[in-house]
Amino acid sequence: MPEKKTIQRAREDARQGKGPGTQAGEFVREEIEHIREGKHGARSSRQAIAIGLSKARRAGVKLPAPKRGKVSERVRTKAERDYAKGQSGRTAKPSSRRSRATEAALKREGHQAASHGALSSHSKQAAKARRKRSSVS
Repeated sequence: MPEKKTIQRAREDARQGKGPGTQAGEFVREEIEHIREGKHGARSSRQAIAIGLSKARRAGVKLPAPKRGKVSERVRTKAERDYAKGQSGRTAKPSSRRSRATEAALKREGHQAASHGALSSHSKQAAKARRKRSSVS
């Protein structure tokens, strides 16, 4: 469950007319902070970002699932489900058993995923991939 201040910051971004990616960035930032604080870990920077995006979609940010071919079909399906859940407006109480299991699994992961170096190399990789894609099309 995202913190209230994160949701407020994302809503403020929406009011200012900023894009859904910027709004979702607040949730990603929160996730990075959680890993740095030691609340839980992540296998990679990419996983940390994915968790933040998932939370954003479930919180109602209008961030659609990625197009086919950009990510695996499994990730895309999960993103679609999260998006639908966030847009439905209904909030069901999350399963405590599942929440506990997820938290326990993440606690076993490392905390290097949120380090400055890891995030830096991830952003460089992502930028390089974007350059390649834009030059192909």
